[in-house]
Amino acid sequence: MASSLPRSLVLARQTCTPSSARFLSTSHVLRNEVAASPNLGTVPPPKKPIGGFRGGVIGFLFGFSLAASFAAYNLLDEYRQASAALQASVSELQLSTEKISAHVRRIEAVEKDLKALSQASASKEELSRLRGEMKKIYDGLHVEFLDLRSHVWGIQQDIHSLSKKESTSVRI
Repeated sequence: MASSLPRSLVLARQTCTPSSARFLSTSHVLRNEVAASPNLGTVPPPKKPIGGFRGGVIGFLFGFSLAASFAAYNLLDEYRQASAALQASVSELQLSTEKISAHVRRIEAVEKDLKALSQASASKEELSRLRGEMKKIYDGLHVEFLDLRSHVWGIQQDIHSLSKKESTSVRI
């Protein structure tokens, strides 16, 4: 083994000489072809692969944040719609409350007028009493009318008899 070590050092020195240096990426034939062909650019260095666990965690966090932002957007949109619907119902309730209060004021005014009329109007008892009094007055006027008529008829008879008899007696 000791004899093989110096021999490998000698071989290593011989391969490191500049004239016989050989690159790992090209062989002797390919080196000549590369010199003849034009330069097409450099090859980009290969990307380092992200570890499976780290890529999974980043993907999970990205997906979770995307889903959370979508859920928050939908939640805010529903909140805005519910708020608008609530505002509309509140304004509708306010309008209906104003209508109801106007109706109540009208009803109170009608009740006030009704109370004033009921105090000023006559009751059934008063009406029947007044009806009886009117019948008595009418009957009295009728009797007086009949008395007056009979008196006028008597005067007519007297005038008629005077015109026929030509006497001077007058009945009063």
